[in-house]
Amino acid sequence: MNDSKSDVEKSLEDSLTGVEKIHISDDPNDRFEVASIDCVQRRLKQRHVQMIAIAGTLGTGLFLGSGQALSGAGPLGALIAYTLIGSVAYSSLCAIGEMTSLAPISGTFPHFAARWVDPALGFALGWNYYYSNIMGVPVEISGAQILITYWDSNPNHAGIYIAVICVCVSAINIFGVQYFAEAEFFFSLIKITMITGLILLGVILDIEPGNGPNGGRLGFHYWKNPGVFNGSGLEPKHLNLDRFLGVVSVLVQAAFSYQSMELVAVAASETQNPRRNIAKAVRRVFYRIFIFYILGLLITGLLVPYNDPSLLHTSGTAADSPYVLAMTRAGIKILPGIINAGIMTSAFSASNSFLFCASRVLYGLALRGQAPRIFARCTKNGLPIVAVLCSAAPSFLALMSVSNGAETIFTWFVSLTTVGGFFGWASMNLTYLFFYRGLKAQGIDRKKLYYWSSLQPYLSIWGFTWCTILILINGFEVFWNFTAAKFITSYINLPIFFSLFMFWKITKKTKVRKPAEMDFVTGIPPPEETESPEVPPRNFGEKVAAFLF
Repeated sequence: MNDSKSDVEKSLEDSLTGVEKIHISDDPNDRFEVASIDCVQRRLKQRHVQMIAIAGTLGTGLFLGSGQALSGAGPLGALIAYTLIGSVAYSSLCAIGEMTSLAPISGTFPHFAARWVDPALGFALGWNYYYSNIMGVPVEISGAQILITYWDSNPNHAGIYIAVICVCVSAINIFGVQYFAEAEFFFSLIKITMITGLILLGVILDIEPGNGPNGGRLGFHYWKNPGVFNGSGLEPKHLNLDRFLGVVSVLVQAAFSYQSMELVAVAASETQNPRRNIAKAVRRVFYRIFIFYILGLLITGLLVPYNDPSLLHTSGTAADSPYVLAMTRAGIKILPGIINAGIMTSAFSASNSFLFCASRVLYGLALRGQAPRIFARCTKNGLPIVAVLCSAAPSFLALMSVSNGAETIFTWFVSLTTVGGFFGWASMNLTYLFFYRGLKAQGIDRKKLYYWSSLQPYLSIWGFTWCTILILINGFEVFWNFTAAKFITSYINLPIFFSLFMFWKITKKTKVRKPAEMDFVTGIPPPEETESPEVPPRNFGEKVAAFLF
């Protein structure tokens, strides 16, 4: 293989010709050039990135949350909610994917917001994303412990299990990115195998004669009886409104299932050939959403009626899964335990990913002076050890879930995680709209980047609009049965986010970036520094690996 540059690399360089002449801020707060102190190393391989992208977000939100979604909105209502949120998640990933294809650097989208929108937005977004992720770690660890009760329901053992899981999650991240990558690769294989198997089994159970109420095929029977929509119960006298509110009530649940889809972009600065690999990962995300989420939820709605009493009694284990309910009715006894084990690894994987994201965002903030410099310290192997240790410490807050008195506080963690994700997605799409304007104003052809979407900027307008709506309506139920605790839990993120924004805006006297003055060069490595020549597959095994990863 010769060392000549690819056509993409050449065209990208051509598109950036003359960009050096634009205004580059001399403000000491604009720390764009951090190569001298950015010590992370590119250790994530192509198979790691692709597998994380394919299955990184498959977790308890899909395997168990689908049952709650089904009971809350009915089969078609849940399908609409998951499809809508899937489109919002897709818009966010397309936006961050295109920006990352230009700048695969530490700090990722919080830094993009600071660089191309306003440093105050970058500060608020970075810290919002950080605390929403560190709160996600104990939430998922607590979920993993609840799944263990499927085999051991002794409440005296809960604290021990939580402590062990906390240590294991922390250790994987402390050992280094290569251990994190291998763990996520393994967990992703389990999740893909399980969701694929459940979908195929669901199809078999649905079309197999004898499973229907009259001995025939089940088919779409439950779409006819009890129906395709379920109401929220908030407006029982107004049936259509109540059904609409049922769909709205599932939106937040659906969003929790999709969160952390942006993990591949967060890991860009530690990825080999980041522009090429992340572009490939983003292009495949549409099929991942359709196959695993939409098709999976469609099959779920065929197997169990939304008014099944078993869906209303949540245990937090695989017993809540509609697939397990269908298996139990079909007389399949051994698979539920195996599924519970698989879902438990998903919860462990999710906590692992949340910790990784939190530590890397904190590291990126520290590099550019928006967090204490100590968090930018790395080991000789490129691990931001101080950021990892600081981010790992809150994982032990999962022990609060053992105490009944701490349950209220623990629900705040869940709200911070979910609504914080909405702020993250909204900011990604808003940043992209500024990024798009800046490229256009400076005559840079974005179609010469490694990844670009033909649906932009309309896709980001769609995503930003819906994220704004979701932030405002996520706690809508409180207005039918108002309690101060529920209201604060639902909307506490609003004052936190805007307080962070105003704090940095006022203290640093930041300004909104003008399109003609946006910096698309400083601190961004050119393609020849990040992309090695692509070696074509040489045999059948390598061709299969290239297709899969």
